[in-house]
Amino acid sequence: MGEKILMKGNEVIGEAALRAGCRHYFGYPITPQTEIAHYMAKRMPQEGGTFLQAESEVAAINMVYGAASAGVRVMTSSSSPGISLKQEGISYASCAELPAVVVNIVRTGPGLGGILPAQCDYFQAVKGGGHGDYKMVVLAPCSVQELYELTVEAFNIADRYRILAMIMGDGILGQMMEPVEFRDSEEIIKVDKNWATNGTNMSRENNVITSIYIDPEKMENHNLKLQAKYKEIESKEIRVETYNCENADIIVSAFGTVARIIKNVITMAEKEGIKVGLIRPITLWPFPVSEFQKYAEVPKAFLTVEMNAGQMVEDVRMAVNGKREVHFYGRMGGMIPTQQDILNKIKEILKG
Repeated sequence: MGEKILMKGNEVIGEAALRAGCRHYFGYPITPQTEIAHYMAKRMPQEGGTFLQAESEVAAINMVYGAASAGVRVMTSSSSPGISLKQEGISYASCAELPAVVVNIVRTGPGLGGILPAQCDYFQAVKGGGHGDYKMVVLAPCSVQELYELTVEAFNIADRYRILAMIMGDGILGQMMEPVEFRDSEEIIKVDKNWATNGTNMSRENNVITSIYIDPEKMENHNLKLQAKYKEIESKEIRVETYNCENADIIVSAFGTVARIIKNVITMAEKEGIKVGLIRPITLWPFPVSEFQKYAEVPKAFLTVEMNAGQMVEDVRMAVNGKREVHFYGRMGGMIPTQQDILNKIKEILKG
């Protein structure tokens, strides 16, 4: 690792992608992620790559489809309404098993919403915002350092499994500046992309990349193949942080920016004799079910804190499976839960 550099989160995502070998970026500006495109517009030509501001988000995701089909590392980025526009292309790319990275720096919703931070795209990301039985790997960083590390990892995961990998942050992470320490070199996995449409040299049969299977048996078999791949990913690629969970009075689950707030709540609660644990899913999909099961009977209750109306809480409830009550506290519209509000909610739960 080298010296620490003060950088904005969005720009770190761009730099991380370049270090991961991404040489093709297609996007469209939307706050609060536009700095990713700005950074790529400046740096991509310096690296001999292709930056293109598409005419729309729909165009951008289909350009990603084309570049990924040729076997190159490619990325797009947007924010909530823009990601909604990309959903058809995301579904097509998922069926075609194309590896690529999609970044969503979440803003408020529904609709056009506002430019302030939120976590209201959880359902869209992990349950499938487009049509069909597909999954994306969804990584949720909580710091600028993790934006760097997980972006690099997203490209490796995408190539390893021929799957879309999403970096899901929020307006705070995208806009904040923190010191980031880059590695001297990246561990970039090498995979044989013999499926790619990158020219035959008259030495092999043509490759065909498609998401249409007219024959129902072929369509079902392809779906079964996808589901088997997702099960493999669930067994190998879960990432989670647990903190202070042994003998906790209550365990809080949170991801991204909110998890940082919880760590301060833990310190506040300790001064009042309350032991609070934290389970932070880093992969929102695959979800760290086993980690919740491990601690399911430890606390008196669970509390999930999110910047939405209650989305990840459903997965937490399924993981805990009725062994303890799972409560929810959330803020919406760009409002951020405060440490004191969360502590008050914890006290309220423990008082029963």
